[in-house]
Amino acid sequence: MGEGTPEQIALEVGKIFTPAVPVSESDLFAGRLSEIRRIVDAVNQRGQHAAIFGYRGVGKTSLANIISSKLTANVPVVAPHVNCDSLDTFTSLWKKVLSDIDLQQKRKLPGFQLEMFVETKNAADVLGDSVSPDDIRRLFTFLGEDKVLIVIFDEFDRMDSVARRAVADTIKTLSDHAVPVTVIIVGVAETVDDLISEHESIERALVQVEMPRMSRPELTEILTRGTKRLSMSITDEAAGFIATLSHGLPHYTHLLGLHAARTALDLGKKKISADHVNAAISQAVANSDASLRSDFRKAITSPQQGNIFREVLLAAAMAPTDEFGYFPAAAVRAPLSMIRGRHCDIPSFARHLKSFCQKSRGGVLEKSGTHFKLRYRFVNALMPPLIVMKGLADQQITAADVFEVKSGEGERPVN
Repeated sequence: MGEGTPEQIALEVGKIFTPAVPVSESDLFAGRLSEIRRIVDAVNQRGQHAAIFGYRGVGKTSLANIISSKLTANVPVVAPHVNCDSLDTFTSLWKKVLSDIDLQQKRKLPGFQLEMFVETKNAADVLGDSVSPDDIRRLFTFLGEDKVLIVIFDEFDRMDSVARRAVADTIKTLSDHAVPVTVIIVGVAETVDDLISEHESIERALVQVEMPRMSRPELTEILTRGTKRLSMSITDEAAGFIATLSHGLPHYTHLLGLHAARTALDLGKKKISADHVNAAISQAVANSDASLRSDFRKAITSPQQGNIFREVLLAAAMAPTDEFGYFPAAAVRAPLSMIRGRHCDIPSFARHLKSFCQKSRGGVLEKSGTHFKLRYRFVNALMPPLIVMKGLADQQITAADVFEVKSGEGERPVN
């Protein structure tokens, strides 16, 4: 993208920083080299397939979107990408896939022996009303003769267990017969077991790619690549601030990058500073997922004067967690004491944590363990960053407070 006025660049910002939709351009995709290599290896090895799983907002769909661009092939790459839903059957799912693939058949023109024409037919039209894994095997054996075929099933966790089991059977059939197609399933899950219950039968054929939260350098790379495309720049302090607030989730890096860039441009600046990020936080909160904001309101609303639901929820969002996102009540004590400006012991907020697990308060937390060893976790990984940003916007905490909690990671405050 060439040089332009701030007004001209502002019109392009929404094409570069895309919190609402996955990244589709390889040049804007940052990090994930290990995950990319594993999936490309699966595509290049006949009989191998892949499952991409992890929390919401970690970039699973973006990774699936750019795999085709990472392949070096002498034949066309065809990669239909379909979204699964709760109403999908095994048959409807494959009809979605095949509606994006054409079949070509040569036919003689009537009355002429030497003339030929090519008839194009949609591949979905050859399927009957009820499809079996073996039907898919035969069709893709033919379709994969002259192309690289990748089938991506996104939001796979939304389908019922019957349809998911049939897909597992199909993957096994395709693998056993070395059919030239790679199936990639993508979904929200902690383990492959959660995503596809029949995975034991296809374990040798399925490359399991867990998408962890992104590292600080990977998140800042998203910002530097994006601003470069916009003929803008971003200070190290601003990029570090956004990376910290993102909690490893590229969704929030895009959301904050979008509004920070527009804030800077509205002020006639092409360099994003920490002040622009601070000013953009309220806009980012207002433009975050509506269902998250609704659950947040349920969690903190109380008719009781002087209640501390808001403060406890913020402290829980700032609490350090284990690799699975769980934290004990004791981990909330320090951030809550900082927020309230006085020492807070567990009995003063334990009931609040338990109430956050109830539907009446949005069910924002879930608990695990016994009575004396309870551990808590946010049900939706996208919730804690939103709560922290809301705390900043409402001046419950400062940027320095956020970095103080994160000090164990070697981060520092932003002035």
